[in-house]
Amino acid sequence: MSDANPGTHRERADGSDSPAQVTGAEWWRHAVIYQIYPRSFADGNGDGIGDLRGIIDHLDYIDSLGVDGIWLGPVMSSPQADHGYDVADYRDIDPIFGTLADMDDLIAACHQRGLKITLDFVPNHTSEAHPWFQAALAAGPGSPERDRYLFRPGRGEHGELPPNNWRSVFGGPSWTRVIESDGTPGEWYYHLFAPEQPDLNWRNPDVLPEFSDVLRFWLRRGIDGFRIDVSDAPMKDPGFPDTADEQPLIPKDEASGVHDIYRAFRTVFDSFDGDRMAVVETGAPAEIVALFLRPDEMNLAFNFSFTRSPWDADAIRDAITSALAANDAVGAPTTWVTDNHDMPRSVSRYGTSLRLVGEYVPALDQQAEVDVALGIRRHRAMALLMCALPGTVYLYNGQELGLPNVDDLPEAVLQDPVWERSGHTERGRDGCRVPMPWSGDEPPYGFSTNRQTWLPMPQGWGHYTVENEDADAESMLMLYRRALSLRAIHPGLGRGAIRWLEAADAVLALEVASELEPVVVVVNTGGTPAPLPAEIPVGITILSSDPTVPTGSNVVEIPADATVWLRRP
Repeated sequence: MSDANPGTHRERADGSDSPAQVTGAEWWRHAVIYQIYPRSFADGNGDGIGDLRGIIDHLDYIDSLGVDGIWLGPVMSSPQADHGYDVADYRDIDPIFGTLADMDDLIAACHQRGLKITLDFVPNHTSEAHPWFQAALAAGPGSPERDRYLFRPGRGEHGELPPNNWRSVFGGPSWTRVIESDGTPGEWYYHLFAPEQPDLNWRNPDVLPEFSDVLRFWLRRGIDGFRIDVSDAPMKDPGFPDTADEQPLIPKDEASGVHDIYRAFRTVFDSFDGDRMAVVETGAPAEIVALFLRPDEMNLAFNFSFTRSPWDADAIRDAITSALAANDAVGAPTTWVTDNHDMPRSVSRYGTSLRLVGEYVPALDQQAEVDVALGIRRHRAMALLMCALPGTVYLYNGQELGLPNVDDLPEAVLQDPVWERSGHTERGRDGCRVPMPWSGDEPPYGFSTNRQTWLPMPQGWGHYTVENEDADAESMLMLYRRALSLRAIHPGLGRGAIRWLEAADAVLALEVASELEPVVVVVNTGGTPAPLPAEIPVGITILSSDPTVPTGSNVVEIPADATVWLRRP
């Protein structure tokens, strides 16, 4: 079928045509999505690495959380230079994780439980093992095959210098020189990330049709949506000028063509039934991010303001208001996220200070000791704030257990390419990717039957296991379950407009509108108890992040580092 007129027909998951269906569901506007880092969730075959069968075996647990769907990290065929973000075959599953049949089983098992399933999609670059790149190396300078990537001659008398001064996000130069077929040093190719991840030339006419067809391949199998990796990066300044900060020039305006890519993707999504969607990853300012969310482009964009915000009432309020204002301007919902596979876990961030090493490579301040107990209190408080706000919530596996970052992994086991590319000055993101603890008191805590897991699991994590927290009424896991259960049934939570209330210093107070019963959300970021807003001198607790404030109790003040959902008396 043609995608030229998606309003006439929609393509079913089985590939057949059907009359257009306008569901209007827009399930993604208020969904709670559970991010699974496949290597680290559950190992189904005993090799120490998480896989698709492990996920299938634990879908009942995911369902019990009260989420609406999952986002599955990269599982496509890959040499794993960047743990799957270097894709060699976009239409197959890497054997580490299983087979296409396993993926089909996972899709079916999710849908049987009413869960949506979204995949990671990497359009900015491929693996160096991708057939296109291998063909480019073989074909030589000036060939159509090389034009699919960003090959350039070097500078200097013999081309020995890279084409410009841009630096890789992972550290080191953004250019790698190839050896031509005659054995001589030749052109350079550009890679925003590692050398094993050559960037595509999205101005080449072959690229968009190929990636649109990849999307169709997965949509026909029943995938409900995609997370688009580094979505703002496919277009680079074609002049490749030197820059003062040695960072790549990545234009996002209409003339660059980047928005044409996403309009084309949207046409593909709209040609399928079931309200398929995409969430884009970009570290751009809120007003730039919103440009990707216009009605004919993508559905959602990650809002990283919480991941960069200190534990401070004014900073958190600014993060909320700026994101809502930018997205409201284009009629798009806002996403809320505190944790993912690229960030130190929020328990550790809230228990110390965070520094940013480039846009995508944050790190904890290694000079400061992490106060895990304090981080857990603040994480619990942020969880309730996040679950009350209008829009979509993304949770990262292990977040619901309150896992801290593992910052003392031995150097010998570090696998993130950031470690090597930075000359062993930045430890990278492995600390937030340590496998999930499921049961027992010793590693591997039920994650695998193999004690040798792909990243070692710490001693002392027995109290973080799903088994342990499932039996503790006041655990982080149970708090998330209660919050998501209330969010699912309350007409205002996650959906209502917000109204800010005047509050004391270090206190954030807002009311989430609802025709039936508004919810007052009060967050105390200070170190001592604080009074409720003057407008509401007393409230009745719906849910509290602090277990000392029981449900149904009358409260006049909020404990330190806590959030309480209230209703008016």
